[in-house]
Amino acid sequence: MNDNTIGSGQAGPDAFPDVSTLSYEQARNELIETVKILELGQMGLDESLRYWERGEALARRCEEHLDGASRRVEEALGRAAEPEA
Repeated sequence: MNDNTIGSGQAGPDAFPDVSTLSYEQARNELIETVKILELGQMGLDESLRYWERGEALARRCEEHLDGASRRVEEALGRAAEPEA
């Protein structure tokens, strides 16, 4: 093996940050890239499944952020509709 080789071409177990630490924008952007990679269809089954699973986790994270934002908007609207005492 050449000493100038940087990597093996395989992602290690910690190659991606934990999905729970990602902001909405980070999760959305990574999900977009993951879909693009999957659409190329140039990977083997195992690698495709890893990307699919990552994409599912990213989509769930985006939904969590959007659900939280929706709750905050509903709460703000509820406070605005309350009669003043």
